[in-house]
Amino acid sequence: MKKIKNNTTTITNVIASSGSFDIELIESLGTEDYESLMEISASLAEDYGEKYILTKNTINKYFNRSGALPIIARFENKIIGYIIGMPLELLSQEPWARLDENYGKFNTLYTYAFVIKNDFKKKGYAKILKKVYISWAKKKDGILYNTGHVKLGISKKFKGQIKIIAEINNWQGTGEIFEYYRRNLDPEKIYEN
Repeated sequence: MKKIKNNTTTITNVIASSGSFDIELIESLGTEDYESLMEISASLAEDYGEKYILTKNTINKYFNRSGALPIIARFENKIIGYIIGMPLELLSQEPWARLDENYGKFNTLYTYAFVIKNDFKKKGYAKILKKVYISWAKKKDGILYNTGHVKLGISKKFKGQIKIIAEINNWQGTGEIFEYYRRNLDPEKIYEN
């Protein structure tokens, strides 16, 4: 089911829904949704600094990029969160990406950003958004792994086959220790060539 917002250029497909809560796969993100996304990303600045607030340029770069898996969550038609997956190869400017053993194999989706509005945290919305994202990542042709950076200890809460690849002190200048993890999306090797 396609959902096109009135008077906008945002085009999404509703991929999961329950009552007033929708999860939408973005086909094309319009500028009228930029403010909502920047506002949500501001919650990251509280913990990690101003450079984590989305800008119009970063929104366009990551939400409208070919090969990306951008998904938004809406509650009562308002965006409350987002998650963005990027093929590892699109992050070639990052030294850690080029050092990943799967770099160049086009089989890994990196979770670039995952944010839920503060008012909606600890209510199950983030968990559902992440589950839908992982499900859709599995459906992407050739994708066998999902990677990402999370605060030290967070990956212990993840389900599935998770491997810690590295621990990074002061990740991106945050002053925090982060883990670089890899989730096997196909442990039964059903989709591997």
